[in-house]
Amino acid sequence: MTATSHSPPKKPWSWRSQAFRALVYQIVAVAVIGIMVLYLANNTATNMRARGIQSGFDFLTGSAGFDIGESLFAFDSGEPYWRAYLVGMVNTLRVAVVGIIFTTILGTLIGVGRFSRNALIRGLCVAYVEFFRNIPVLLQLLMWYLMFTEVLPAANQPWVVGPVFLSKGGLNFPIPVWADGHVWATFGLMAGLIAAWAYRRHARRKFEQTGQPQSMFLLPLAMVLVFGVMGWLLGGAPTAMDKPLQGEFAVERGGSLTPEFLSMLLGLTIYTAAFVAEVVRSGIQSVAAGQAEAASALGLTRGQTMRLVMLPQALRVIIPPMTNQFLNLTKNSSLAVAIGYPDVVSIANTAINQTGRAVECIAIIMLVYLSTSLFTSVLMNWYNARAAIKER
Repeated sequence: MTATSHSPPKKPWSWRSQAFRALVYQIVAVAVIGIMVLYLANNTATNMRARGIQSGFDFLTGSAGFDIGESLFAFDSGEPYWRAYLVGMVNTLRVAVVGIIFTTILGTLIGVGRFSRNALIRGLCVAYVEFFRNIPVLLQLLMWYLMFTEVLPAANQPWVVGPVFLSKGGLNFPIPVWADGHVWATFGLMAGLIAAWAYRRHARRKFEQTGQPQSMFLLPLAMVLVFGVMGWLLGGAPTAMDKPLQGEFAVERGGSLTPEFLSMLLGLTIYTAAFVAEVVRSGIQSVAAGQAEAASALGLTRGQTMRLVMLPQALRVIIPPMTNQFLNLTKNSSLAVAIGYPDVVSIANTAINQTGRAVECIAIIMLVYLSTSLFTSVLMNWYNARAAIKER
């Protein structure tokens, strides 16, 4: 029987401990970065004082002195700068959120279309990806903006499709006249969402126990719609609509989307969807071919195989790069200044010209994009954890 030698246990606070050394290195790195930031901030403040340049964020409470052409809530030139920044931030989020939704739908459809047996559909999907992803997004934004401002007819001679008007003035469409019934309908939709969520959880547990599939989309969607209609009926079923009317010089009343917003939305959506389509295609291709063969052997159609077998397994590969594309879309919205859309960058540029507070205005822009990017990452990481395949 041979004796084996054992090394003495390492003390947790000993330099010989790898964990302790790693902790020390991280503390030193954070300290060095903090010192560099403080040095740069102090040096910048000193140079600005020497040149008589004012600094600080006190300008945010002063009167902005300029109007904003597009806003979801009222704003006039006499209001403070912080409210102008709020308008710009809402406009940025408006483009980013709607763009992410449309990009996800369009990119997924094109990515799935790459696997179609129809050569025409497959070829069109390939052409879309190769064409739009190889043209700079700024050029695409300018292209759409020129189309809305040069190709479309004048605002007093719009194209009319039913109750919808399209012209150089933008897109005008009917909107409901807000009433108590719409508040009840909103509560009904919220209740329907909660009921649909509870049903999906119950259906998933039942499927895991019995193996019998339940409706995971149509029935929950029907529940949301039924609850919304019930709330609308309880509120008096209002049907009044504010319809757009052709005026002497432009279309009046109704809801409207400006050419700048439409150009931003179309440009960012179409450009980013080309990359999302490639993400979806690569994710589907990462699933073993035997999965599709097994689904075919069970009698599933190609559509059922893609929806029930391939895409759920591909999500673990799709979600991380999809998050990057969502972040790219949000950050690319800063190009809105090129076509006059009043996002947070455009508001900041105007504030810099009026106040000279360049450092502060740029810091606000950085904070806005940092916050939106981190929130998007946290949300997608949470969804990624839920969609990951669980080991038994």
